[in-house]
Amino acid sequence: MFDELFDTLDIDKDDLLSRDELHRAAKRLGWHWQTAPLFAVLDLLTTTGPVSRNTFVDYMRQMDEDPLGPYGEVLLKVPYDSIPPIPGSDSFPENKYNDRDIVLKNNYRMPPEGNGYTDGISLLDGFAGSNTAKNYQRLLNSLETLHVSTDDAALLIIDPQRSFTQGAWMRSIGTESEVDIKPIQLAFDKCAELLNKYYGRFDIMFTRCPFPPDSYGWDDQLAEIIDRSQFYFIKPGNSVLFPPTNGFRQWVDRCINTGKRFLVFGGCTLNSCLRVSSIETFEHFKKKSLQVVVDLSLSGARMRNFIKSPEYNGLSAVESAVRQMTAAGVKVVQHVSWKSLSERG
Repeated sequence: MFDELFDTLDIDKDDLLSRDELHRAAKRLGWHWQTAPLFAVLDLLTTTGPVSRNTFVDYMRQMDEDPLGPYGEVLLKVPYDSIPPIPGSDSFPENKYNDRDIVLKNNYRMPPEGNGYTDGISLLDGFAGSNTAKNYQRLLNSLETLHVSTDDAALLIIDPQRSFTQGAWMRSIGTESEVDIKPIQLAFDKCAELLNKYYGRFDIMFTRCPFPPDSYGWDDQLAEIIDRSQFYFIKPGNSVLFPPTNGFRQWVDRCINTGKRFLVFGGCTLNSCLRVSSIETFEHFKKKSLQVVVDLSLSGARMRNFIKSPEYNGLSAVESAVRQMTAAGVKVVQHVSWKSLSERG
């Protein structure tokens, strides 16, 4: 059975399954929601290169026998130890990213100027009304700007995937979805601006939700910046701590052990995955003196979740989420200002 699946995916019949073959074959076979978990795990396992038939069969058997299936111990096969050394360590090659700087400056495209929205307040004012914009401005005014350096902070961007801006998730939320996702797209654009300056220069990681192949990739703005070989943490639900084998805990421990005092969150969506992940991360690591931070300028939610609702006792879903995170010990800020060692000097 597993050999037959390998034969179907191995398009060029060389007894090796590459990441490109996986994507082409999955789309050709019409893989969708039911096979999204398998697709996500195979994508991650082929990040560093093709896998052989025997390795593929071993992976499939392990998933078949594991109670957690694709979310079980097979994820321990992901070679997270091959992530490049952390900047500032003795083994970090200082000039490793010089060539990347040139590539980014030539290829990165800012969002189209025609949309006219460079911040969340003007966006809300344009689509959700002035009262909603004013309410969110008051919320931002109650929060501070946090100044951190890239040597003592790490960044985790939650689910910056095309599914949320032009794929399966966006299509699933129904009418007016193009307006509803605009704050999420703005957050991804802001993440892209930050990555264009700092990607590869300090600890930055990502999560991905399992989605069908045509919706699984990075949002277009980030896809132009993020390396194809970039690892990530699979996150099938709201919490980055599940599954426990996804490598997140080990990465955070490594960050802490190398002097990181802040873990900054951005991405989507603010009132669900960001809220749950930040709170649970704070709880899990609070004895290790890690400050968990949510940067609202890098975080998005559906447009409707910025509007006050009786469901949240007259607050918006976003403001309710901010209150919950703050009460739990997460530091929510309107903006994180990053500085590298060279910039501070």
